[in-house]
Amino acid sequence: MRSVVAALEESRIREVANAGLGRPVVLRFWFGESDEVTPEVVRAAAIASLQAGETFYAHNLGLPELREAIAAYMAHTHPAQSRQAADWFGRIAVTSGGVNGLMLAAQALVDAGDEVVVVEPAWPNLVAQPRILGARVRTVSLAPDAYGHWRLDLSALLGAITPATRLLVVNSPNNPTGWTLDAREQAAILAHCRGTGTWIVADEVYERLYYPDGEGAGDAACAPSFLDLAQPEDRLIVAHSFSKSFLMTGWRLGWLVLPPSLTHALGKLVEYNTSCAPVFVQRGALAALQQAHERVPPLVARFRQGRDTLLAALTALPGVQVAPPPGGMYVFFRLAGQGDDDLALAKQLVREAGLGLAPGSAFGDAGRGWLRWCFASRDPARLQQGVDRLREWLRL
Repeated sequence: MRSVVAALEESRIREVANAGLGRPVVLRFWFGESDEVTPEVVRAAAIASLQAGETFYAHNLGLPELREAIAAYMAHTHPAQSRQAADWFGRIAVTSGGVNGLMLAAQALVDAGDEVVVVEPAWPNLVAQPRILGARVRTVSLAPDAYGHWRLDLSALLGAITPATRLLVVNSPNNPTGWTLDAREQAAILAHCRGTGTWIVADEVYERLYYPDGEGAGDAACAPSFLDLAQPEDRLIVAHSFSKSFLMTGWRLGWLVLPPSLTHALGKLVEYNTSCAPVFVQRGALAALQQAHERVPPLVARFRQGRDTLLAALTALPGVQVAPPPGGMYVFFRLAGQGDDDLALAKQLVREAGLGLAPGSAFGDAGRGWLRWCFASRDPARLQQGVDRLREWLRL
């Protein structure tokens, strides 16, 4: 076995979840998924596809009708780039999950020995994927202020990206902190990477889960995107997923937005990874997109309510360092007096409080000592119940 694979660290989130196996009383907020099932219309479309016998291979890049629907969706949510779905179609590749899309992007761009810069805290796959390919990974860390707002030192990031940097990987809205790039920062990063010849892989799977102050969730509302600023042939790949905004985590389906000149080659790479995404899963995704304008805004509103419920309850506890995340589906917080061993703390909370949270160190050293709480719960009372358990455990 390659040494880099043997040395891969096991998921600390899974380690905590395993500690909760066989304990049905545990309130589980450790994984990044809602407790709502996939909408019935999506499940029905997949069932109908199976009953129709659609059990064969599909195009490497995805069903043409799904790519067309994704193109129309992107044209609607990013009108600054183009108002024509036709301009997007040749840039879309359907992938077997967002994680598969991100790995495909890394495989397409990174050679062994290449330098890759990742902004962290970050979902651990974003760091592990280029390392698996033999890249040299450097990290630039966000930093929290006294209130728990996470900030980017833009000058430090730009200083870390040189002509020797093959790839920048950035996730915004961010898992786990909720930090979200603004358009000014994105413009500066894009201009700098054009100058150094650096590729950008932007993980924007949480773009619809965005909660700007004083604004509602219109049917096309989303966080700032590199796609709103870039030209089609910029060295930019953007990853999306059906998991979060469409409640389809277990379906394993996503898509990439690519420079048009890269799409055909990406299709060849898909052939050597998964060949294609299952047709019945793609049929479900097509149904999800057809109802996106009806279903996504209410979902975002429910998530915002969950966020606000959890924040209000946590901030009422003394010694909690936490701030409202502008995007994503997580509250990232720190408990005073609990030290930096967040993995041990998370396991202790499972055993003693029946509360399942993700340890911050799962997202890199910048998250050490913090805890991640997924607030994507249909019932806000469940979140309040979790905080009540935390209060009792803290003996407050």
